[in-house]
Amino acid sequence: MPRAAVQGLRQRPNVKVLIIGGGINGVGTFRDLALQGVDVALVERGDYCQGASGASSHMIHGGIRYLENGEFRLVKESVVERNRLLRIAPHYVKPLQTTIPIFSTFSGILAAPLRFLTHKQGKPKERGAFLIKVGLSLYDSFSRDGGSVPRHKFLGRKRALAELPALHPATKYTATYFDASVHNPERLTLDVLQDGEKAGMGNAGLSGRTVRATNYVSLQSMTAGVPSRDGSPAAGSTVQLRDELTGELFYFTADVIVNTTGAWVDLTNQAMGAASAFMGGTKGSHIVLDHPELLDACKGREIFFEHTDGRIVLIYPMGDRVLVGTTDVDADMTQDAVCTDSEIEYFLELIGHVFPGIPVDRGQIVYTFSGVRPLPRHDSTQPGFVSRDYRIERQASAAGAVVFSLVGGKWTTFRALAEHMSDTVLSELGLERKVSTGKLAIGGGAGFPADDEGIQKWIKAHVSHTRDADRTAVLLTRYGTRAAEVISYLDGGPDRLLSSTRELSVRELEYMAGMEQIGHLADVLIRRTSLAFRGLVTGELLNEVCEVLAGPLGWDAAAQTGEIRHAREVLERLHRVQIHSLVA
Repeated sequence: MPRAAVQGLRQRPNVKVLIIGGGINGVGTFRDLALQGVDVALVERGDYCQGASGASSHMIHGGIRYLENGEFRLVKESVVERNRLLRIAPHYVKPLQTTIPIFSTFSGILAAPLRFLTHKQGKPKERGAFLIKVGLSLYDSFSRDGGSVPRHKFLGRKRALAELPALHPATKYTATYFDASVHNPERLTLDVLQDGEKAGMGNAGLSGRTVRATNYVSLQSMTAGVPSRDGSPAAGSTVQLRDELTGELFYFTADVIVNTTGAWVDLTNQAMGAASAFMGGTKGSHIVLDHPELLDACKGREIFFEHTDGRIVLIYPMGDRVLVGTTDVDADMTQDAVCTDSEIEYFLELIGHVFPGIPVDRGQIVYTFSGVRPLPRHDSTQPGFVSRDYRIERQASAAGAVVFSLVGGKWTTFRALAEHMSDTVLSELGLERKVSTGKLAIGGGAGFPADDEGIQKWIKAHVSHTRDADRTAVLLTRYGTRAAEVISYLDGGPDRLLSSTRELSVRELEYMAGMEQIGHLADVLIRRTSLAFRGLVTGELLNEVCEVLAGPLGWDAAAQTGEIRHAREVLERLHRVQIHSLVA
């Protein structure tokens, strides 16, 4: 069945700006340019938020440890953007109380200045209370936002263990401050994307939609002189695109190309004849645990600390699961990023370092994930000291196109980064900014209830005789206030919950298929819902979701078999998910 999004590219195979890469930074740039009325298209070779954007630590943070690297500009921008996202995306970005257990008073005082000056790790030396106090005081000076962000606090051993009794008994102090987390990074990315698409519809004139976005389309090459559909000479530079679901190749022209393919920026530039050596990504892995005792030990907080090898690691609740991460090792770009056995052992060891009385084993792991950070090339610099800041590189390809490559970037600063990239593109096109996104609510964050009382009121207002409060709460969590639009669709015809989960219904899956560009069965399990993340995928769920999607997506029996096989392979090989059948 022809995909509408791909058909939209083929019907008008030209655009002012083509963005390659559908992670959060590419999608953020797409939204920003669409809001300026620019004719823009985006293509992503996999699913949206499938790469590093979907493999983050789920944190929206100022980056306290970047202070030691001297990245004061990045820290200031990050805390401003963290506070902003708490306001404009409150449905997904939530305040996160963070506690650092501290085991010494003055350790690291001499080592820290050396790290600051040389960016070399040297022999790992734990940071003591004095050093952490200085860092948090400086962090507070960046973090203050009209008094809305509480200052950090220090507790001595007795009070610290009273608050968090499962902490290692050798803990001398704890330091507690606030950052934020993003509970559904994949869905936040979709919200940003759909905001861009809606802006494009609003700006459309007689020529139709001015913005288009398509997943599962990859860039193959760039050439010059390929004619347009009507045979006239190509305007701008021409790229060859490939529909990854059908194998179909087609040509597309653009005046400006924006490369936001993350760690693959150099490979994308090579395909366009604009060879570069900008990137030097590092791999970060995480595990997700179903462990009620560890969940309770965290007391709703992130536990953020330095392990004995000098790495910064974290343990924190995500709903009813516990997320543990992360590693920071040089990546092999020829291999898929997966969480290795040695990384899992590392995580189990670090949990014991902080919570020695809580046994944890591999059997409690329900999901693992890994991604490659889009860091700049760093040669001999230790991975932990590579800048998390970003820059934009301008090149001319062999075919004469202007190519802007994004080097670096992180989740917290995606809005500011997108604004920076858009301003660069607008300048290239001789255009001016029309709209700022600084105060513009994102998707289902518009009108989202401000507190638990408001949430319960919203849920009560949207229950019906066919939809109880629990089901309505799932929809509000998944979509924010856009759930009202989804509910309107659900109420437009007969519906029923799936037998294999109470978190999905037939019509909601049909809504996803029609509105959210589902390419594979795995997209629903990993990126449209959190079912895989929480270890809730069963054989029955795979079969039932696939059967429902088969109608709207045109999957025959052979395609359904292939989709189930593909989903199993992705979940088992990339995420260590063992899929079992439900026991009656």
